[in-house]
Amino acid sequence: MLNCGKKCVGCLFDYETPVMLVISSKRVGAVFRLIQMLIIAYVIVYECWIQQNYQETDSVVSSVSTKVKGTAVTNTSVLGVHVWDVAEYIIPPQGENSFFVLTNMIVTPAQMQSRCPEVQNELILCGMMLLTGVQTGLCVNYSASVKTCEVLSWCPLENDTEIPEPALLEAAEDFTVLIKNSIHYPKFKFRKQNILPHINSTYLKNCTFNRKTDPECPIFRMGDMLEEAGEDFRNMAVKGGAMGILLDWTCDLDMKEQLCVPKYTFSRLDNKNSESDAAHGYNFRYAKYFKNSENTETRTLVKAYGIRFDVIVFGKVRCLQPTAFVEIFHCCAVNAVCDWFVLNFMEKKNYYKKHKFIHLDKMEDTDALVTMIFLKQAFRLHNIICSFTANFAEVLMLMLLLRCF
Repeated sequence: MLNCGKKCVGCLFDYETPVMLVISSKRVGAVFRLIQMLIIAYVIVYECWIQQNYQETDSVVSSVSTKVKGTAVTNTSVLGVHVWDVAEYIIPPQGENSFFVLTNMIVTPAQMQSRCPEVQNELILCGMMLLTGVQTGLCVNYSASVKTCEVLSWCPLENDTEIPEPALLEAAEDFTVLIKNSIHYPKFKFRKQNILPHINSTYLKNCTFNRKTDPECPIFRMGDMLEEAGEDFRNMAVKGGAMGILLDWTCDLDMKEQLCVPKYTFSRLDNKNSESDAAHGYNFRYAKYFKNSENTETRTLVKAYGIRFDVIVFGKVRCLQPTAFVEIFHCCAVNAVCDWFVLNFMEKKNYYKKHKFIHLDKMEDTDALVTMIFLKQAFRLHNIICSFTANFAEVLMLMLLLRCF
């Protein structure tokens, strides 16, 4: 039992190192160095530079809030002179990473539940199911020369065959929006917001985003965003559309934290070149309800055209991966360090060097080669003995434990 323990301890403190067979051949040496350089180039260029596999990555977690400012004045036959503020043209007041700016509308005031003639339309025939109301089965005068189906609905009916052009709220081109964006990379416990530390309230009151003069300002003019996306605000304002405000938070945390800032880009999201006329623009309806002096319910119906802005935050952060260097050190450097210590600092360093490197261009290398083969076989036998003694010790200990219990 004692001898077994000594052998196990001896195996534990043994150091194995491969014997180097040095072949003096320009052809073999050139091939070796070429392959070596290709591997080094692959690791440096592809793995480290292009793929950046020495770094860990994490995806962004984001929160967005927006605040639009601006006023506009319209003068129409339906509404008269009307001043529009943010409470009226931002619908709804708060969206999920998005906001809608009203730019055009068709207003149908003083609607009541009653009977009225359907709006003249060549595509509508009596007996058809309508979205505007329920047909009564009667044909009534729509005008002096035209009759249409009578419907039970909110009357008078909306007439959206003609959209106001130019858009009623063209002044929305000068509206501004403040975007507040906070991001978090959970893996690296990194947090930041697009309102950078050096930005104060005085600066925010006077700045507007400009890629050259104010690239860090989080306040954006509507017209400028569409212009950067290659769109004309006045054309888009007539029927509406969808725009994307893209914030790219791709960062390298191995660099200075000050360099991790969002990159803003703008793009139109809806398809303005769609073959279907029904797919153009962006619109919806909403109503304001009232009761008159006779306690009769009335409403003002608004078909709202406008631009929906979606704030899209994306990004991936990279940071140094210590485990990658630990793996490289474990695979490559441990034996190299031990060999360096053995061949330079041990008392028998010259003896170890003699048996570590075998040069085949020398006459005496025949004996050295025989020695190398003998040592290789001896190492193999040594490993077998160590493995056997270790396994035998484990079995013996197990038998003793079973006997005790």
